[in-house]
Amino acid sequence: MRRIIRWLVGGIAAGLAVGAWGADAGAVRERRLTEYCEFLSIPNVAADPAGLARNAQFILQMMRRRGVEGRLLDGETAATVPAVFGQVRVPGAKRTILFYAHYDGQPVNPAKWAAGLAPFSPVLIDAPMESGGRVLGPCSGQAAATSQRIAARGAADDRAGVMALLNAYEALVQSGRAPRANLKFLFEGEEEAGSPHLAGILRRHRATLASDLWVIVDGPRPAAGYPVVEFGVRGDVNVALTVYGPKRPLHSGNYGNWAPNPAQRLVSLLAAMKDDEGRIAIPHFNDDARPLTDAERQALAQVPDSAPALARELLISKPDGGGLPLAQLLTEPTININGISSGDVGAAASNQIPTRAEAVLDLRLAPGNSVAAQVAKIAEFARSRGYFVIDHEPSAEERASHDRLLRLVANDGYPAQRTRLDLPLAQSVVDAVARASGSTVVRVVSVGGSLPLSVIEQELQVPILTIPIVNYDNNQHAENENVRIDYLWSGIELLSEVLAIP
Repeated sequence: MRRIIRWLVGGIAAGLAVGAWGADAGAVRERRLTEYCEFLSIPNVAADPAGLARNAQFILQMMRRRGVEGRLLDGETAATVPAVFGQVRVPGAKRTILFYAHYDGQPVNPAKWAAGLAPFSPVLIDAPMESGGRVLGPCSGQAAATSQRIAARGAADDRAGVMALLNAYEALVQSGRAPRANLKFLFEGEEEAGSPHLAGILRRHRATLASDLWVIVDGPRPAAGYPVVEFGVRGDVNVALTVYGPKRPLHSGNYGNWAPNPAQRLVSLLAAMKDDEGRIAIPHFNDDARPLTDAERQALAQVPDSAPALARELLISKPDGGGLPLAQLLTEPTININGISSGDVGAAASNQIPTRAEAVLDLRLAPGNSVAAQVAKIAEFARSRGYFVIDHEPSAEERASHDRLLRLVANDGYPAQRTRLDLPLAQSVVDAVARASGSTVVRVVSVGGSLPLSVIEQELQVPILTIPIVNYDNNQHAENENVRIDYLWSGIELLSEVLAIP
């Protein structure tokens, strides 16, 4: 079996170079995990600027302990959460590679986490909590085994990227090797908030951040665990929809069949956006998506099909998509309903016609789609269904004048990004990942998720690649987030090889 699989199912084994960890590998791992557990104990949600500031200072300390020059980069406004920048200058180096991860995390609802777990009190677990996992005790490098997991907010997304990159540099130096390219590190603190100030940071520090390539360390590996290098991401924009009903809640018996129900109308509108196969039914929604090149189609054809195994695990009897491969579907635009709210359910449910119904849509964009155009297609579709579309809370006159009234508000969002598959420096990264893993590397044309890579490409005109290192079942953005410890170790080893490319 290939060496990378041995790592993933059995932890770090004899395949790892001893020099990368030093003579006392156990002590090195214990120190690194202890430091990481301390890192994960610091709150990192966007609504807690004090917590983000503590994260940034902790990262600076991590850098300095490893001999990396570090400082904070501010933005163009006082509202910017500083990014943490580090660099390693290499005399005679012919190129510079910048490595990026983010240290902020999604909001948390502690009540939804499993018993014994708290978002910022990292603990060791033996399996995902949804699969019968047990809490083994506090997060400790001394107690941890490679088969275990660390549960905490940000354990996988994306403080794992910060931890793995800095430890990969340390491992490279401890192995007696030296980087051959100038290295730069940028750790952002606003990615989960949509990176609203990243463009300002890039503009303000353009010379500092100049490089020949950006390597993003974020996201999960495929379910089968094989190594990948990702060449693109989809864009993203959120759209909030509100449909209005009567001025006050009405008795559903006395007024049912007469008073329009906003929940019924909203779900009808949403249902019309897709057909029975889950394919988008809005006319021309995909028309401006850039067609895949022949090279991209060939790369897609080489991606192993993990969909059947995923469907069995997730209890999905028939996936959407009309039978198209998962890898292809991840390159296309999407409309996803993040959530719907109207009236009450469960013990609080009452027999009423509610006054409004709300939903939030998540639109993923392919190259060629613009944020404004995709949002406009949603608005035009609503108009074709008889809705009067506004962007503000309606007045009493507006509510009385329009039979179907829809409030539509979108965030700024950002477009998709994709790097050419034939870029020579990209091939150097693919080769490094192959050396580290002892396995053929799958080139992924585009991942399903989103990162603000288009902002980086637009501001700095630099190619971008992404290397995911964490386990696919990490519950990122949700309760019980976790990272497998063996994935951290294999990620460090893999990134150490990438850091060494000339």
